[in-house]
Amino acid sequence: MRIARLFNTYGPRSRLDGGRVVPAFYVQAITGQPLTVFGSGQQTRSLCYIDDLVRGLIALVETPGLAGEVVNLGCPEEGTVLEIAAAIQRAAGSACPIVHRPLPIDDPACRCPDITRANTLLGWEPEIGFEDGLARTLAYFHQELEALRIAAPPGQVSTRREGSLAAVRSDNGSASRRPAAIEE
Repeated sequence: MRIARLFNTYGPRSRLDGGRVVPAFYVQAITGQPLTVFGSGQQTRSLCYIDDLVRGLIALVETPGLAGEVVNLGCPEEGTVLEIAAAIQRAAGSACPIVHRPLPIDDPACRCPDITRANTLLGWEPEIGFEDGLARTLAYFHQELEALRIAAPPGQVSTRREGSLAAVRSDNGSASRRPAAIEE
């Protein structure tokens, strides 16, 4: 048995309504809502692109002699939640403001893995930088939203798959997009 400790991951096929920071900020940015930051936004997160994580998992499974080993898989580079929000704002072309809400009691100040063992035992480290991964992820989200918009008949809600955004097409043919989680 081998144990992979997974840290924050993002990328295509992320649930748009799953509460993770990248999809949550993107949905808010493209729907004209303020980006919600809890606390001061100075708490840090490290975000690993999904392709890198999958490479790490494959290396962990395929590397012989690792029975009983515990390996952290994630990105060792940190950014503040405010920096992440600003990057998504820029990438989405949004001028929406950032609003602050009370910090949940259980919200950690820092989330950053030590991947020394992954590097030593597997020769693994993330290769895809945040800006590149973000561009790939937002392109995927944009395609998903466009498909939902096209799939929605006038006055109907399209829910192509659970966790997607719902698109509503009005009787005049224009589309509006709202997270399915807040659909009335």
